[in-house]
This record gives sequence, structure tokens and C-alpha cells, in this order.
Amino acid sequence: MSSRYDAPFEIHVHGDVPLREDVVFDQIQEALKPLWQYAGGRSLAAAAESSYEDEPGIRFDAESHTLQICWTVNGDEDFRQAVEDACMGLNEIASAGAPLEVSFYDTEFDEEDENSEEEARDDFLMCFVGPTPAAIMQVQRDLLVQDVVQVMERHFDAAELGDVVASIDKLFTQRFDALVSSMQLGKPPRGHGPSGHGGPRKPRHLH
Repeated sequence: MSSRYDAPFEIHVHGDVPLREDVVFDQIQEALKPLWQYAGGRSLAAAAESSYEDEPGIRFDAESHTLQICWTVNGDEDFRQAVEDACMGLNEIASAGAPLEVSFYDTEFDEEDENSEEEARDDFLMCFVGPTPAAIMQVQRDLLVQDVVQVMERHFDAAELGDVVASIDKLFTQRFDALVSSMQLGKPPRGHGPSGHGGPRKPRHLH
């Protein structure tokens, strides 16, 4: 794989994903294959270290059964597809919903260049993984409530924000009900019909 040292971004992935008790290392390695292959490694162990020594990289905490990611890699916009593919893999082994923060830092932007009118192309992406769409929506809801309450507490007491939280819950309930309906409609019984035509495709998890 070509060197990514001249890549336009330093990409930092951060998050803790709780995994099922029965998950073994090989499954973790397979789920994260898009990430370690992107980094040019031949295995998860070969690419698990971060570009920065003070970051733990990609680690599996066997005691808490948690995948801990604090990992930086050099890359380009195409990393978005790699992280999306990794999220799909993590959905298969996660025990609960969890957020993953992906930060893109523009390595070509020079803050010291006073004559430059260009702005840094820094970007931020929030991904969500979980064993079910409901688990993913739950963690999305919790993060949104946390953000909204944090902003509004500058102006209101937390006790006054019950209606706001209830409105957010209502929105997520409507979204979840719509998702359930779309999964059920026109779905033939399992095992019937020609191979490969078992009804609509399983919806991609939201992230």
C-alpha cells in the first residue's frame, strides 16, 4: 500500500464499544479489518498503535469486554467509507449502542501563514454502532438530550426542561416506529422464495 505520510488529513477515531461476552479476538480483528487495512497493516495488531505515542491506539479490555479506540491514522476523504464498513462489522459484535467520534485534521493548513486566506478543511463525523437499530437510536437520543440540556441550562434550570426532553423522546419514538413499520411491510416469511430474494434488504444501521 502506498505511503500515507503525504495524506491531507490526520484522522482521529475515538470511542468505547461494549462487546458481547462471547466475542473472541478473531471477530474483533475481522470487524475492524477496514481500519487496519486502511492503515496498511497485515493484521489488527500490526496497525493497532496510533500515530501518537500518548494515545492507546486500538485495544480490547478483556475485563470490561470493551473495545477502546483512541487512534490516529493519516488518510484522505476515502477513510469515511472505511469507518462506515468498520461500523457495520462492529454492529455484529457490539452488546450495546455506542458513539464513535471521527475527527479530520487538515495537515496542509498552515496556521502560521498570515497571508493565507484559506480555511482549514478540518471536519468531524459522529458514527453510531450497536446490535440493533433500537440500541443505536437509544445512544443517539441520549447524546442529543445531553447536548440540548447542556446548551439550555445556560438559560433555564434543569427541572424546567422536562418538556424539551419529552419532545426529543417523541421524535425518536416516531422515527423508531417508522423504521419498524418499514422493516415489517412486505416481508415474506423466512426461508421462502428463491435464494437471495428474501424481501427488502436489511436496513443499514444508522450512523
